[in-house]
Amino acid sequence: MKRLAALIVSLGLVLGALGCKTSNQDPQKAASNSPVLDRIFQTGILRVGMSGDQPPFNMTTAKGQIIGMEADLANALADSMGVRAEFDKKPFGELLKALEKGEVDIVLSQVTMTTARNARVAFVGPYFISGKAILTRSKALGQADEVKDINMTGIRLSALAGSTSEAFIRQSVPTARLIATPTTDLAVAAVIDGKVDAMVADLPVCVVAVLRHPNADLITLESPFTFEPIGAALPANDPLFLNLVENYIGILEGTGAMEQLEARWLNNDAWLAELP
Repeated sequence: MKRLAALIVSLGLVLGALGCKTSNQDPQKAASNSPVLDRIFQTGILRVGMSGDQPPFNMTTAKGQIIGMEADLANALADSMGVRAEFDKKPFGELLKALEKGEVDIVLSQVTMTTARNARVAFVGPYFISGKAILTRSKALGQADEVKDINMTGIRLSALAGSTSEAFIRQSVPTARLIATPTTDLAVAAVIDGKVDAMVADLPVCVVAVLRHPNADLITLESPFTFEPIGAALPANDPLFLNLVENYIGILEGTGAMEQLEARWLNNDAWLAELP
């Protein structure tokens, strides 16, 4: 952790040298061609859209604090800009709409970079590669290797509403009885309560659900069905802000800091104790 903190501090210095941090100049002049950066520097706040219920990437603790890999990423980005991150927690399906309306400056919430979404907003990334899997109590379903293994008439599946998991079910398992839930926790609960046969979600989310409910007999896959590039969603009208975020994530990856962030949240389950 000390090494990670040192890397984040050093990244702030690097970006400062590049002109991203404006401690020695007027922020408004530095960002004169960027309406988003103008607002961020004027208020001192980077507004981050996040669902707060997609562990281990973003989740809400029992004390109401948002933590996770994407929360750390947002805080590091804000710190490099000399501002603070403010998390705007919204249902996943409302996040891109909030970005389009200017209610948030960036969305970091396990958003898959798709062509349809990229036609609406800009993306930087991917900063993480994931893939679709299932969470189930069925040993037979838990042994699925391909999508065809779950594409059976009458199968009941849950997924986060507005997500690529919901789209995956509609396209790849069209005969499924779909329950689209406003939160991931409700989709998991549907599996535990026997209301569905399985939940479709990104593999890390499924793995965390197994860890969080050790007595529920939940199982997931060893490898995902699909390739899911996860990126940061940004306003479509601000290339300078997009370039800043792109360069910053590139530096995180080049210095190894991104790998350390992943390891902190994906290879260590100590944070589970903080969740409700």
